Amino acid sequence: MSRRALRLSSQLTCSARAYHSGKPGPKVCATADEAVRAVKSGDRVFVHGVAATPIPLLTALAKRHDELRQVEFCHLHLDRPNPCATEEYAKSFVTNNFFIGANQRKLVDRGFSSYIPTFLSEIPSLMRRGLVTPDVAFLNVSPPDKHGMCSLGVEVATALPATQTAKILIAQINPSMPRTHGYSFVHYSNLDYVFHVDEPLPCHVSSEPSEVEAKIGKIIAGLVSDGATLQMGIGAIPDAVLASLSNHKDLGIHTEMFAERAIDLIQSGVVTNLHKTFMPSKTVTSFVMGSQRLYDFVDDNPGISFWDASVANNPRIIGSNPKVTAINSAVEVDITGQVCADSIGTKMISGVGGQVDFERGAAISQGGVPIICLPSTAKNGESKIVLTLKEGAGVITTRNHTHYVVTEYGAAYLFGKNMVERAAALIEIAHPDHREELERGAFERFKVKTWRH
Repeated sequence: MSRRALRLSSQLTCSARAYHSGKPGPKVCATADEAVRAVKSGDRVFVHGVAATPIPLLTALAKRHDELRQVEFCHLHLDRPNPCATEEYAKSFVTNNFFIGANQRKLVDRGFSSYIPTFLSEIPSLMRRGLVTPDVAFLNVSPPDKHGMCSLGVEVATALPATQTAKILIAQINPSMPRTHGYSFVHYSNLDYVFHVDEPLPCHVSSEPSEVEAKIGKIIAGLVSDGATLQMGIGAIPDAVLASLSNHKDLGIHTEMFAERAIDLIQSGVVTNLHKTFMPSKTVTSFVMGSQRLYDFVDDNPGISFWDASVANNPRIIGSNPKVTAINSAVEVDITGQVCADSIGTKMISGVGGQVDFERGAAISQGGVPIICLPSTAKNGESKIVLTLKEGAGVITTRNHTHYVVTEYGAAYLFGKNMVERAAALIEIAHPDHREELERGAFERFKVKTWRH
């Protein structure tokens, strides 16, 4: 990355709140109940997301449901349910999700919660431009170090812009929160209300990949070159990919998040980050969730650099790295390469997240490999390679962005192929039980009598 681009990225993430404000410091509260008294009806409250969810603050706020009205929450998905977000308290609290977690799906489906469709890379801009700027931020931070710096810990992606823009910062000082490095700090003096708690972070232990997931992982691993820069999420398929990379050399990591399996590759020397252009020698991420081993690994580790999503997910910054290999999942893919990943028909189940940010970043990277992966069938046996997406399904990655699609039956390369050629390639990696029906539908759609090879 050029010096100019690096200066620009630094400007996006630096804030006066990272330094001593000259104020006498926050009000130290004895309880979470006291800390949340600053929230008023009509306030927009940012909630520190994923594994950083500050449950004591949310529990205390829920006690005020009788006196508060139309308090709006905004956040990424929360690892634990928000006790304020219930149908019973709908007059008091409403939620706008930047990404719909499992514990918000029913509320969204029933109209008690909603979703803001936004690339993860642009969520910081929503706050900084005044479009979805919080009045209050609920934070879960590490104790201050000798310089007075508190770390935002395991979720910097959206928490950093929230600390920069919210009028009131309410933080739980938590020794269980890892002190992560990078652009992940807020100075203690800039907090408005604090109380102390020792609350372990929620842990996730990955299950072993199924036979299908293991096959997909091996196929994807075969597309990863030595010296590649990896982006991967959490789950069985990314774990299967990582487990298949032990013989690779000089890999790098620039990702929105990473999971425990990446630790083994870093400690074994497979991941060196030597060839990356942006933050060479460091693993770049914006949030993590997983096991206690993962939290211990990122704690005070200068080799892991946390950035907010406007930088970590910026396609131009991503694409400045060599051989970016982006690995993202899907709900279904149609025979032209349109990817649905956020809904089942009209039923919302997640969000766009960073899929398009990284698929595009990989596409503009020299030697990049943008990958969409999915099992060939759903649990009920239906094909996930389909003639057309379900009615109302969201197109997350357009057919123009899609390069590789991988199932357990192989990898289909779509870039540069016409519609008929794309259909043929995708049908070849569909489940054999569904190929005849897909071929018949493709012939009718494209008015061709046979595939050209």
